Amino acid sequence: MSALVKLVSEHWTHVAPLLAMPTNEVEYDRLVEQLDEILAEVGEDEDHPLALLASHMGDLVEAYDEKHRPMPAVTGTDSLRYLMDEHGLGQSDLPEVGAQSVVSAILGGKRQINLRQAKALGERFSLPAATFLSL
Repeated sequence: MSALVKLVSEHWTHVAPLLAMPTNEVEYDRLVEQLDEILAEVGEDEDHPLALLASHMGDLVEAYDEKHRPMPAVTGTDSLRYLMDEHGLGQSDLPEVGAQSVVSAILGGKRQINLRQAKALGERFSLPAATFLSL
């Protein structure tokens, strides 16, 4: 047995859980905790010996989240409502969308944000226009 294989064999029980997809919340929480610890060590150093491990662990966490905690669908109106709240904007503060009555109709679900409005909102908030389009 080579020295490398011997070393891996001796430490495998400690390393293997870092490489496996979590099957329940306890394993998930443990993996996230260990990933946080490794990321604190790695920092921004992409050449760090543990950077590839951290990347793989991040992929496992992301895959578990997508399967067990899917993100809810967000409409363009939801995005607009959120940004208005975050920026303290009222309906009359969005001339690029239209008059206050147009904004009110959009927020009330009576109108959709059109492409021109989505582009203008994207420019205003430095976001892709697609953020505001409900497809």
